[in-house]
Amino acid sequence: MNDQFASTTHSAHASALQPKGHQVDTELLVESRRHVRPAQTLLRSSSQEANDPRLRTSLLRDHEPRSEPSQANEFLTVFSHELRNSLGAIRNALAIQKMDTAARPSTMNARALIERQVGQMTRLVEDLLDVSRVRSGHLRLQCERTNLCAVVAHAMDAVEFTMRQHTHRVTALFPRAPVWLQADSSRLEQVFVNLLLNAAKYTEAGGEVGLTVEQEAREATVRIHDTGIGIASDVLPHVFDLFVQADPSARCADAGLGIGLALVRSLVECHGGRVTVASAGLRRGTEFTVRLPLPAN
Repeated sequence: MNDQFASTTHSAHASALQPKGHQVDTELLVESRRHVRPAQTLLRSSSQEANDPRLRTSLLRDHEPRSEPSQANEFLTVFSHELRNSLGAIRNALAIQKMDTAARPSTMNARALIERQVGQMTRLVEDLLDVSRVRSGHLRLQCERTNLCAVVAHAMDAVEFTMRQHTHRVTALFPRAPVWLQADSSRLEQVFVNLLLNAAKYTEAGGEVGLTVEQEAREATVRIHDTGIGIASDVLPHVFDLFVQADPSARCADAGLGIGLALVRSLVECHGGRVTVASAGLRRGTEFTVRLPLPAN
């Protein structure tokens, strides 16, 4: 092996990559409901407004004119907050139930299932909220001196359970020296968690997921490749678009809504970087490449 790199391999029975300690926070706070306009107001189409002068006059009098993207963004925000409140209530109830340590094994298994599913739904809702923040310009990064290798290691640790479930073999190659960036570590971890979960979803049981971190002259590069279902050439240019699936015809049961990759692109671009995807075609795997600028000094 090249002396410049250190290698780590994960299997279905391997421990998580060190260092540990920084987990993806999926806890929800039960928030007070906001007063929002009825959903039918948010979803009225421009054609309805044009065909009903009274409706058009009322809307112009009562509300600022808004574009369709802003209406869609407001709907995403309201929808996500409503789901967040419900999930918070479920988590609180589950926490109370878990206090009963004398429950039967079947009950404990059911609780564990609920907890995993609520965790997945929580990540989905948080991604929706982040997409809304990006689209509205309200996302704020907390940038500081950050070790990229540690961030990627934490992301791998966060998805270890999923990789074990899919019996994937995961390999990682890191430079021996730290790669320092000026970045928001939690947001970067979110990027790599989403990319790794995407690889897990679209790679069949027993497949491989590989990750490489490199430092070049003016940028750091993270590559995540898999032996999964690949991406058709006509879909490839659109995989980072919101609500686009990599392969709708071969949709996985847990493929999600097509939010994660759109959020990945937005978060990477907020850091001044770029993300690209390559695939030789269906059934030939996929590789995502994230490039992030190194500090000037």
